[in-house]
Amino acid sequence: MAVSSLSERIAHEITKRIHGGELPPDAHLSTQKLADNFRVSRSPVREALQLLAEKGVLEQRANRGFFVKRGIKVPKSAHDRADHSDAPEKYYRFAEDWLQNQIPQEITEQFLRDRYELTKAQAIEHLSRAANEGWIERKDGYGWRLIAVAKTPEALSQIYRFRAIIEPANILEPGFKLDRTVAAAQRRIMDDLLAGGVERWPAARLLASGITFHEEIARMSGNPFFLQSLIRVNRLRRLMDYRTLIDRERFYIQARDHLKMLDLLERGEHLECSYLMKQHLSDAMVRKFQIHEEIAKKRR
Repeated sequence: MAVSSLSERIAHEITKRIHGGELPPDAHLSTQKLADNFRVSRSPVREALQLLAEKGVLEQRANRGFFVKRGIKVPKSAHDRADHSDAPEKYYRFAEDWLQNQIPQEITEQFLRDRYELTKAQAIEHLSRAANEGWIERKDGYGWRLIAVAKTPEALSQIYRFRAIIEPANILEPGFKLDRTVAAAQRRIMDDLLAGGVERWPAARLLASGITFHEEIARMSGNPFFLQSLIRVNRLRRLMDYRTLIDRERFYIQARDHLKMLDLLERGEHLECSYLMKQHLSDAMVRKFQIHEEIAKKRR
């Protein structure tokens, strides 16, 4: 089966999550949820799932979709390779150059290839990823245009203030219903982070873990407008978040807060969880501004 490099990367990530216990045997893999998680369309996700089914990692069940196969043993070497491919250094350089106004607003694929010494396939993948994250768009005709969204501290502040309004509110929605299967999976992820994952996981995966947690909580609200709004702003803030990925200490705080929220939701204490969510987001904004200020001082 011929697959794209994007599909192979998604397949590596899924394999890694199986290896790490995030996706236990018989876990159902929703194409739409994975597409939302990876910020891609469903097509490359379907390719990745089909590839893993052909390799015997997943089982495709008629009219039901893909499930993690029982008794599967994932070689550790494959897990390690997936980790290393997870954090493309040149992609972060591309993002930082845009934040620092080191590259023009309008660029071409060839510009990217020349500046960062990329192959054609790598350049296309970088551009596609940036487009999915919301900070670049294809021009009419030829070339690409970089978007000045969430590029400044004020834009990041606006995003966090918006999140501090909608995320506590979605927990108080009349249709909010705790998905205990999802909650259990998120608890395993947070436990793994606190057991060494914060130091072991690649930066991109750490960021994705936090985004996924918040979006899963929003999904439980039963109100699609909360989820759609959160997905949109999460895409826009990714650019600024790349600057804080090296601050691993904040992920310990994040994981502990997430576990406390899960405890409250499981006890049905939605109001208390809503309050904690607001405090969690406010504290996160303060920490990020402190980091951005430290970075700015070093560059002066």
